[in-house]
Amino acid sequence: MIFFRYSLYFIYFLSFFYPFFLRADTSDMVKKGFDLAQRQYALLYDDHSDLRKYPRSADPKGKTTFTDIRDWTGGFWPGCLWYVFEYTGKDQWRDAALKWTNSLRQNQYNTQHHDIGFVMNCSYGNAYRLTGDTIFKSILIQSAKSLLTRFNPKVGAIKSWDTFSSWDGKHTYEFPVIIDNMMNLELLFLASKLSGDSVYRNAAIRHAETTLKNQYRADYSSYHVVTYDPNTGAVLSRETAQGFSDNSAWARGQAWGLYGFVVMYRETKDPKFLQAALKMAEFYIKHPRLPQDKVPQWDFDVNQAGFVPNWNYRKADFETIPRDASAAAVTASALLELVDYMGTGQQQEYLDVAEAILRSLGSPQYSSAVGANGLFVLKHSVGSIPHQGEIDVPLVYADYYYLEALMRWNKRNHQLTQLMNEWGR
Repeated sequence: MIFFRYSLYFIYFLSFFYPFFLRADTSDMVKKGFDLAQRQYALLYDDHSDLRKYPRSADPKGKTTFTDIRDWTGGFWPGCLWYVFEYTGKDQWRDAALKWTNSLRQNQYNTQHHDIGFVMNCSYGNAYRLTGDTIFKSILIQSAKSLLTRFNPKVGAIKSWDTFSSWDGKHTYEFPVIIDNMMNLELLFLASKLSGDSVYRNAAIRHAETTLKNQYRADYSSYHVVTYDPNTGAVLSRETAQGFSDNSAWARGQAWGLYGFVVMYRETKDPKFLQAALKMAEFYIKHPRLPQDKVPQWDFDVNQAGFVPNWNYRKADFETIPRDASAAAVTASALLELVDYMGTGQQQEYLDVAEAILRSLGSPQYSSAVGANGLFVLKHSVGSIPHQGEIDVPLVYADYYYLEALMRWNKRNHQLTQLMNEWGR
């Protein structure tokens, strides 16, 4: 009977962890990615010491380009350093991450844009997570307070940009909300945990509910920009800023939404957020125009019938439609958390796609040679083609979510190894 009982346990163990067994040999892709990150970032760190300028991308000659503390991308550079520290455990990376994180301290009072969540959670949020130093608590709470100044209860959402002008040049709106804003809600949940005040959490939930109601189509593709009347909360328009057309599916926007709704389910356990995330994942995974390597074109609907851009698009300028490695990296990271909330029978496909993305990004097609590519890890991302900015270049946030996804994969491998070792005792 004892043998039979333990046999049943073993069968259960196999059924639950089978999706991970075939991945026990994938630590090579994690090591490869972090080895490259260490070599590139060591060069970038040594070459660049001005704490007022944050690495963002590269120019056409492959030289690193920078931005300042006001930009939405400032937190990703220290965030990348925190992930390298988490993987290596080396003090030099912790010290580098702390140095660059602390350079952003003044941003806790920034109320000028909604991306304070990106800036402060990727830097100070990781600092608190990995060091446990309570000195970071007040900074994170104040950052959330600053973000909350942009919340309008009549709209039920956090204002993204101060204004938004349509590409047709005919309209300017005072309360735009972009799908990217879903990524800033994680900071609000953290602030509620740190402060004990539910006001941050409640605003995050309300924003997500408003987004789910107004920003998504029946197939769970997303509008990039939804504009509201700040006095009544009425929807005024649904448009794009960085996508191909108002009705298209901008690839990184799809990734932002997926990731954001996975976070929403983690923090609330509300099944409507899980179902939304699953449908968003299915939109990406099952899309007929998703390339075989799982790295999408910058918009799923480029040059397709029924999708007409309002900006000055010239098809002849793009012999090959640019890919967006940043969208793929965000998607991979989101999928690797989403599988934690799924039944075991569903996990396999999502893990397969996440692995395919990570292997593609780790290949010479998308990974940099040492010393090249502005000293970033990934190539072939897109900032905004309509704005003619950052087309087919490295982007610091592509690196950030790639390293996050590799860490999530690495933790799964370690958990599996520990369980197998315990079973063998």
